[in-house]
Amino acid sequence: MNANFLQTPIDYLKGVGPNRADLLKKELGIHTFQDLLNLFPNRYLDRTQYYKIAQLQQTNAEVQIIGKITHIKTVEQKRGKRLVATFIDETGTMELVWFRGQKWIRENLKLNVPYVIFGKTNYFNNSFSMPHPEMELLEAHEKSIRSAMQPVYPSTEKLGNSGITNRVINGLMQQLFLESKNAFAETLSKPLLEQLKLASKKEALFNIHFPISQAHLARAQYRLKFEELFYIQLQLIRKNLIHKSKIKGYTFDKIGHNFNTFFSEHLPFELTEAQKRVIKEIRNDLGSNAQMNRLLQGDVGSGKTIVALMSMLIAIDNGFQACLMAPTEILSVQHYNGLVGLCKRLNTSIEILTGSTKTSKRREIHEKLENGELDILIGTHALLEDKVKFKNLGLAIVDEQHRFGVEQRSKLWHKNEYPPHVLVMTATPIPRTLAMSVYGDLDISVIDELPPGRKDIKTVHRFDANRLKVFRFIRDEIAKGRQVYIVYPLIQESETMDYKDLKDGYESIVREFPLPEYQVSIVHGQMKSADKEYEMNRFIKGETQIMVATTVIEVGVDVPNASVMIIESAERFGLSQLHQLRGRVGRGAEQSYCILMTGHKLSADAKMRLETMVRTSDGFEIAEVDLKLRGPGDMMGTQQSGVLNLRIADIIKDSEILKIARSYAMQTLKADPNLASEENLPIKNTYAQLVKYRNIWNYIS
Repeated sequence: MNANFLQTPIDYLKGVGPNRADLLKKELGIHTFQDLLNLFPNRYLDRTQYYKIAQLQQTNAEVQIIGKITHIKTVEQKRGKRLVATFIDETGTMELVWFRGQKWIRENLKLNVPYVIFGKTNYFNNSFSMPHPEMELLEAHEKSIRSAMQPVYPSTEKLGNSGITNRVINGLMQQLFLESKNAFAETLSKPLLEQLKLASKKEALFNIHFPISQAHLARAQYRLKFEELFYIQLQLIRKNLIHKSKIKGYTFDKIGHNFNTFFSEHLPFELTEAQKRVIKEIRNDLGSNAQMNRLLQGDVGSGKTIVALMSMLIAIDNGFQACLMAPTEILSVQHYNGLVGLCKRLNTSIEILTGSTKTSKRREIHEKLENGELDILIGTHALLEDKVKFKNLGLAIVDEQHRFGVEQRSKLWHKNEYPPHVLVMTATPIPRTLAMSVYGDLDISVIDELPPGRKDIKTVHRFDANRLKVFRFIRDEIAKGRQVYIVYPLIQESETMDYKDLKDGYESIVREFPLPEYQVSIVHGQMKSADKEYEMNRFIKGETQIMVATTVIEVGVDVPNASVMIIESAERFGLSQLHQLRGRVGRGAEQSYCILMTGHKLSADAKMRLETMVRTSDGFEIAEVDLKLRGPGDMMGTQQSGVLNLRIADIIKDSEILKIARSYAMQTLKADPNLASEENLPIKNTYAQLVKYRNIWNYIS
């Protein structure tokens, strides 16, 4: 079939016309024949069985009956009128009832002619009735492309009220298949179809809209889901390969003095196998002549900073500079202190640049950057300012990348002749299925083990009624010289209420832990930055034992002496947020604890979240549960809501198909990067159409 046929505007399909076309565009986004073809049913009704009136049961189920209308009347009621028809078959009598559209229905009903009716029955006063039945003359019913499974298409109230019912859409679909003669071009290669025993495109499209059995439907769904996921992966992997072949990077072919000295003499602890594997992956990228574009995932405390430093030392050994950009000043300062500590015996110069860096210091940093005296620059968004010019930036590391926009990151690229190598780090574990789809164009490294000597954080769930016992526990921990976080939720819509919760909580903590024996800090979003910094620093220095806070401490605050995390109203937090908060403790050698406080009324989802937290500390397992509970849109945050606008596949339920699709897309491109072979012609043509009409970024918003 000519691909242009499917791009015909929907207005030209027989039975549509300008008004219907307008509604279909506005309500369902159907602009072309292709869009209509890809409007897949939500569910299916089994229309294989015909009932007799005498067989009807009081089940309120949908049934199909053959019979005739013998009589029609209008009945007055309290509000308006209803239209009632007497419907009979050889076993009995029932009524058909309409409350809307009566004039049109009355004019079109035929008496004493066989009809097939379909709908839900009501039972009242010893007789059955069916309100607003679907009706078709038996003669037409027998002629139509009819399947045993009746498709139910997505709809809206506006469409229903405008007479574009499920039957109308079904009729338009039949018309489309008649006009196309079901001659749809194959979109996958022969080897793929044979290896995976997939239905052909024609067969799959016909059976998704007009299935004759459950088995035919399942086969059609599998084929179309595979195809959709295959093309998303093909675009992502191809983007990655093109990136590697077209975007040249600096080749760091030397592993020199800084790296080797640090590795052999200054490593504070033995690297884990996962860290060694990731460093090797990064070394391979930096040694090729393509620009590195890698995502480094590692749970809280898995040792990403050491990996980042060793990558930067490779850049320095090759005569280049490196930078590390973090989303907040606190995180930047922490990275700076950590790296200065690690490099104190190396001859590397490190500086930090944030919004609060003084002007004279800024000038000095700008100068050293441009003349190459500065090796590593750490900072916030301040690094992106035009004034910040590097002599030769070879590696840019971005921490918690989801907090930076794509445009912001690309600014780093333009500070050089070639773009620097890019390493993106995140402590938010991303489930494999989502990573494959959303970051499928990046190479992904995972640090999936914690350094030795790190004790698992003990997590417990306690109800508000146990609060006094929890206070006693806090006292005991403080007596041992430890520090405690107490976190309150903050949900935008009800900031006033949450603020009150925080204030009340703070006051009750201060009463329970009075001066001078105890010092309590408070940090929340409505404070000035300077006040927040001051309170945070008091806690970091150990001047206060308790930090009462909202989720501002979620990412990156590192206080090894803090061993207890108490999360108030834990049922109001998402799983990934609970996991991130828990990661604020357990950073020292002592046993750490996370206590989830809740009321007694808990939803099923909240129970599931709390049970998951108590059961496991594996960030990837937690992310998988979170994905199942929240769906992909929410996982990635509202700015990326509706992460995948898929037509038929579901990345959670169809994760197995996704893995198969990705591996076949990889195999296909490895064997034939330009899809130039004869057998890959259908894939090449479909790919070209997709890129033209529906690019990958329409799938991934």
